Amino acid sequence: MDIPVQLTLEQQFKMKVYQEQVKALSQEEAQQYLLEVMRQMMVKENLFKHLLKNA
Repeated sequence: MDIPVQLTLEQQFKMKVYQEQVKALSQEEAQQYLLEVMRQMMVKENLFKHLLKNA
């Protein structure tokens, strides 16, 4: 099973936008942002597990 690990052109563009936005954050804002991203990744992981379990 080949899993693509490269970002699409659209994803690369989004990363550049995020990169510019993150530069303007304070340390506290960046930490809050990082924690929210991690929370969303965990929710996404739980959703995938649930969908696979019930497929």
